[in-house]
Amino acid sequence: MTTPTNLDDLHDDYALLDADDRYRLLIDLGRALEPMPDPLKTDATLVRGCSAAVWVYPTRREDGRLHFLADSNAAITKGIIALVLMTVQDRTPAQIAATDIEGALAPFDLRNQLSSNRTQGIPNMIALIRATAGRLAG
Repeated sequence: MTTPTNLDDLHDDYALLDADDRYRLLIDLGRALEPMPDPLKTDATLVRGCSAAVWVYPTRREDGRLHFLADSNAAITKGIIALVLMTVQDRTPAQIAATDIEGALAPFDLRNQLSSNRTQGIPNMIALIRATAGRLAG
C-alpha cells in the first residue's frame, strides 16, 4: 500500500480501515519517516511524558522553514509522531504556531482508536514542536 502524503487523503484511507489495518497504516507512516541519525537521539531531543522513547530534532532550511527529524523505539508511536509531523513539516515557524495541530489530528480520533499509553505523549510531542517553532521564530 502506498501511504498518502496529504493529511486529508490519509484520513480518507484511515476511515475505511478496521483497527488492525489502522495500526498497520500508522506503522507504515513511521517506516516512511526520514531516518534520524543516532547521534541526534539525545536527552535534549527526547520528548518527555511518552511511554515509548520519542525524539524530535528540528532543522531550519535556508528559506526559514522547519524540517523535523523524528524517531521512536516503538512502531506505533513512530507512526503517531509521523502523523503529527504531517501537520507541520516544512512550514515556517509562524505557520506552525498558527496550525491547529490537535484539530488536524481530531478526525483520526486517536484517543479512542489507540490505548492511553500510546496517546499520552501526543500533547507533549505537539508542545515540543510548538516550543521549537516559537524559539526559532525570531
